[in-house]
Amino acid sequence: MTTDHFDVLIVGAGLSGIGAAVHLQGDCPDRSFAILEGRDAIGGTWDLFRYPGIRSDSDMYTLGYSFKPWNAAKAIADGPSIRSYIREAASEHDVERHIRFGHKVKAADWDSTRARWTVTCALADGSTVTLSCNFLFMCSGYYSYDEGHKPDWPGEADFQGQIVHPQFWPETLDHAGEKVVIIGSGATAVTLVPEIARTAARVTMLQRSPTWMVSRPASDGIANALRAVLPAKVAYDMVRWKNVTMGMWFYQQTRKNPDKVRTALLGRLQKLLPAGYDMATHFTPRYNPWDQRLCLVPDADLFDAIKAGKADIATDTIARFEADGIRLASGALLEADIVIAATGLKLQALGGMAVSVDGVPQRIADALAYKGMMFSGIPNLAISFGYINASWTLRSDLIAGYVGRLLNYMRATGTSIATATPGADVQPERLAMDLSSGYVQRGADALPRSGSRAPWMVTASYKHDRQQLRDGDLGEEMVFSRPEARAPALAEAAE
Repeated sequence: MTTDHFDVLIVGAGLSGIGAAVHLQGDCPDRSFAILEGRDAIGGTWDLFRYPGIRSDSDMYTLGYSFKPWNAAKAIADGPSIRSYIREAASEHDVERHIRFGHKVKAADWDSTRARWTVTCALADGSTVTLSCNFLFMCSGYYSYDEGHKPDWPGEADFQGQIVHPQFWPETLDHAGEKVVIIGSGATAVTLVPEIARTAARVTMLQRSPTWMVSRPASDGIANALRAVLPAKVAYDMVRWKNVTMGMWFYQQTRKNPDKVRTALLGRLQKLLPAGYDMATHFTPRYNPWDQRLCLVPDADLFDAIKAGKADIATDTIARFEADGIRLASGALLEADIVIAATGLKLQALGGMAVSVDGVPQRIADALAYKGMMFSGIPNLAISFGYINASWTLRSDLIAGYVGRLLNYMRATGTSIATATPGADVQPERLAMDLSSGYVQRGADALPRSGSRAPWMVTASYKHDRQQLRDGDLGEEMVFSRPEARAPALAEAAE
């Protein structure tokens, strides 16, 4: 059986995968490539999630691509608008014809003697197909599309209502006039509460502990003003850099002056909530800002719903489900017709793909992350992994540019294998995703480790990564070789 071969295979046709394809076409126009997408649509996360009110928790001037200006009035965009934006990018740059839908990647096997990956995909009819490539670019995200995280609660079978996970939202669910309990306090719950409160009889957000929240306008006044007088790309680039700079400054403040930031955030929240509201119980987290991801509340819609009496918050733990609701550890009963389990994601390495190198299985959890985008000991494989303290696309754009530089460097030097190889002094220090959030800690086996020094230390700094990935030395602790080479040598420093 003939196996289709490509210079590059991109896995995933979401925000990262479409961006990677556009960058690859521009940086390496002579390379053949295909995009493997397990589902039947472009969009990734923004096509999968369909719950009411779904929106970005980053502004679109930084979540958008560097090559495609965001032109809509709202900077905090809804899910359908983001999905349309991704599809427009694919169409405008003619990458749709490269997508192979219904190809769920199951395994990738590296052969050093041929300098190529053999990739096995499952098709919708139950059959499998294999393809091969010289370079594998994973843009499949970091969580399972097939399974969300949902604890098993005592008494669930006794509940007479409906339990829904936002990742698998039923199109026919009607919550109008119903009593709804939303379990969770992350971005999904914060988005759902004000939207459900529009028509539900009552909405309660049930949280074990509070999350840091910040409100900002859904529209960027400066961006809209600049766009009215400047060319779209010029205005977009200016606003993008403004927002990047502000975001970096704020994150640095949370690291340098956490108590000052806590006080400032709580002060702002107090002004948005009803007088006398129990801030200490419901809005004062036990951790510092950005130890877990902040929740963005555009136009203060969550707080407006609380002030209007359409929504409330319960901070407690679940004792058990009962026929008509949830019994809390405090003894109180939250009556519910519908329970929405906004309890998070299930982390997954490389889209659940099994990886082997020359017949030896590889575990991502045993690898060190190289510049936040490759893995120690695994040749010719990169992953698009964005920021947790800023917009995902900021780093995925940088990584896509780096992959193009790397491919061109290998062609120019007559090498075909690039293996990130740490020095003996590099030690694993922490997870590459540096958050204390429950979903991160639960998914530790799906994440590589950050090392004790550059280029193995995963940073949360766009400025640092911009220097490393756009201008940094390609030969830094990277071993370049050819299939016939028995003992690869460290490449000369790249320009």
